[in-house]
Amino acid sequence: MIGRIICIISSRYTVLFEDGSTQVCVARGKLRKGTFPVVGDFVEVSKLEDAYGIEKILERKNYLIRPLIANVDQAIIVMSCKDPDFSMTLIDRLIFLISNAGITPKIVITKTDLISEEDKIYQEIEEYRKSGYEVILKSDKEALDRLFKGKISVLTGQSGAGKSSLLNTLDDSLQLPTQEISKALGRGKHTTRHVELLPLKEGYIADTPGFSSLDFTPLTKRQLASCVPDFKEYACNCRFNDCIHENEPGCAVKEAVERGEISKTRYAHYVECLKLCKGKDYEL
Repeated sequence: MIGRIICIISSRYTVLFEDGSTQVCVARGKLRKGTFPVVGDFVEVSKLEDAYGIEKILERKNYLIRPLIANVDQAIIVMSCKDPDFSMTLIDRLIFLISNAGITPKIVITKTDLISEEDKIYQEIEEYRKSGYEVILKSDKEALDRLFKGKISVLTGQSGAGKSSLLNTLDDSLQLPTQEISKALGRGKHTTRHVELLPLKEGYIADTPGFSSLDFTPLTKRQLASCVPDFKEYACNCRFNDCIHENEPGCAVKEAVERGEISKTRYAHYVECLKLCKGKDYEL
């Protein structure tokens, strides 16, 4: 039988099958050494006597280390306009890390009622839309429903930006106090952290505490250069194949920045992150 792991507590794996049934399983000893199942994995399960065991982990399309989760469709960056303040720097850093993991970043903006229609935040939001990112206001319930429907999503963003409130908006059955929702997602202060996929809009959602660390140190500069979505259209025209779009001559990305086709502000955020990358590139 093939199913998806939706929860792991200790060494017990809850697996969801296509018919909607679930089964608590254990990992078989014959799994390849060094490989262990994580939430989101598709696995092959068999029954032996009275126990169900995971025999094989199927190929993953993507994988996060913190939190441990695989096969995610999209990561939703939740950003508030006020309390805490809107931050393009934080959005961009999250976009870079999410994209490096092979996951599509999406943006949801909360607390628009705290700013005026003339606020510069709306211009900054438009910068992301012009760059091809899907940006949705929390007040647009219909667009939110479409965003999450049938997807495996993870949430990330500022503490206090309204992630729990967003979940309440999406699903009436989640009308719980913020603290209870946090515990349900493994984020409560005094709870054991574990990743769990919760059913939402014919798909599933999980929280992503690991992204809050914003750790670029394991990345190499080439890895960062290759994962920025804004650069992909232009990078293939750079003079050098290993261009990191910083000081190299003939850089098509820098030329696009000068023409205004790539945001100068957001390119500056990229250059700041380059300085944080401590990983080593190795020549073949």
